[in-house]
Amino acid sequence: MSALMSGGSRHTASESGSSRPTAVLETPDSDERDGARSRRLLSGILTAAVSRGAGMLVPLFLIPVMLSYLGPERYGLWTAVLALAGMAAFADLGLGNGLMTKLARCYSSGDKERARGYISSAYCLLVPMALGVCGLLWLVGSTVPWSSLLGLPATASATEARGMVLICLSAFVLNIPLSLVARVQYAYQQVAVSNLWQTTGNLLALPLVLFSVWAELSPVTVVAASVVGPLIANAANSIWLYLSKMPEVRPRLGHVDLPAMRNLLRLGGLFFLLTIVTSIANSADNLIIAHTRGLQAVTEYAVPAKVLAQAGMLVSLVNVPLWPANGEALNKGDLPWVRSTVRRMTLISTAVAMIPAILLVSVGDRIFAAWLPTPLGDDRWLLAGLAAWWVLLAGIGPRFMVQNAAGVVRPQLVGWAAFLMISLVLKWYGSAKWGIAAVPLIAVAVYAITVLPAALHGYRAALRVSAPRMESLR
Repeated sequence: MSALMSGGSRHTASESGSSRPTAVLETPDSDERDGARSRRLLSGILTAAVSRGAGMLVPLFLIPVMLSYLGPERYGLWTAVLALAGMAAFADLGLGNGLMTKLARCYSSGDKERARGYISSAYCLLVPMALGVCGLLWLVGSTVPWSSLLGLPATASATEARGMVLICLSAFVLNIPLSLVARVQYAYQQVAVSNLWQTTGNLLALPLVLFSVWAELSPVTVVAASVVGPLIANAANSIWLYLSKMPEVRPRLGHVDLPAMRNLLRLGGLFFLLTIVTSIANSADNLIIAHTRGLQAVTEYAVPAKVLAQAGMLVSLVNVPLWPANGEALNKGDLPWVRSTVRRMTLISTAVAMIPAILLVSVGDRIFAAWLPTPLGDDRWLLAGLAAWWVLLAGIGPRFMVQNAAGVVRPQLVGWAAFLMISLVLKWYGSAKWGIAAVPLIAVAVYAITVLPAALHGYRAALRVSAPRMESLR
C-alpha cells in the first residue's frame, strides 16, 4: 500500500502541450457529475472488498499447508525470500504509479490519443527492462552468496535457497510490465473488472500449490506454484483488454511518444524514489529478524504479520479507487467532494482495519494454536504492535490517494526517508535486545513522528495545487 502513496511536485496542463477542457462549477450538472463519480467509487470499493475477501482466503488457507510441507525453517526461508522480492518493488522505476496519475487525467478529459501514447511508452520502457533484468538474474544468480544474504544456518540447503530466490524474483520482475494492465483499468475506473482478474491470479495459487504438495514435488516447485498465478492472470487480462475491450489504447511501437515518455519518467522518478524507500522500510523486518533472531523467529513473526497484511491489503484495495476518482475531481476543481470523501474513507478504512486487529489481539493465540500444525507462541505485545501498525496505515491511506492523484510526491518521500533511517537502526537494536515484539512497536512510534506529519502536510499541499484551478473556474 505505501508504494501507492505519495506526495510534493506540481504538474500542470502545459506539459507536452496538453490542454484540459474547461469545467463550470455550481452548474446544474455538477451534482450529477459528483453523484456519478461517487457511484463509480462505491462500486469500486465494494468490488475491491468482495474480491479481496475472496482472494485473502487463499493465502490464509495455504499458510498451514505450506508450513506443514516446508517445515518452519524452509517456511522462514521462503518468507525471507519474499521480503527480498518485496524490496525490489522499485524495479518499475515508478512508471506504474506515474501512468495511473497521467491516465486519470486523460480519462477526465477524454483524450484517447494521449492515453495511447502514455500506455505505449510505459510498455516500451518496462518490457525490455524486465526481460534484461530477468536474464541477468539467472546469469549471475549462482555467484551470489544467498545463504549469507538471507542469514541461513549452516544446515540449510544453499541450492534450495538459490532456487527459491531465482523463482520468486523472476516472477516478480516479469510481472512488472504485465501488471500495467491493472493501472490502466483503475485509471479508467474499471475497478471491478480489474479486481476480478487480480483475484483470479490469487486463486490460482490454491490448486497449483495443493497439486504440488499432493504430488510431493520439491520445495522449490511448491514455492513456484505459489507465485506464478498473478503472471498468468495479468497476461490473460492484457490480451482481453487490449484486443477486445479497449483496442483503441492498445500499446504499439508506433504510438510511443517521446514527450509522454519524458513526462512519465519525470513523475515516475519521484514515485521511484518513494517506492525504493517504502519497499525497503516495509520489507526489512523479516531480514532483520533472520539476522538477529534466526529463521524460526522469522516464522513466528511472519505468520501473524501475514494474517494482518491480508486485512491491510483489503484496506489498500478499498482506497486505491480513490486515486483515479480524486484525479478526476481535482482536475475539475471539485475540492468539496475530495474533502468529504476523504473524511468518510478515513473512518471506513480505520474501521475495516480495526476489526481483524482487535480479533487478533484478543484471541489470536488460540486461533493460531487450533489452526497451525506448529506452535508459534502467544506474544500479545507482538500481536498488539502488528495491529497498531495496520490501523495506523489504514487511517492515513485516503490522504495518500489525494496526493497520488495530484502528482504530489516530495513531502511523503521526506517522511519515509526519515522513517527508514531511524527505524532500521532501532528495529535491529530492539529485535536483538527485546525480541521480535519490539519490531512493530518501534515501527509505529517512528511512523507517528516521521511519515504521519509529512503525509498531512502533503495532503494540504495537494489541495493547494488544485485550489487556483478551482478559483479560475468560478
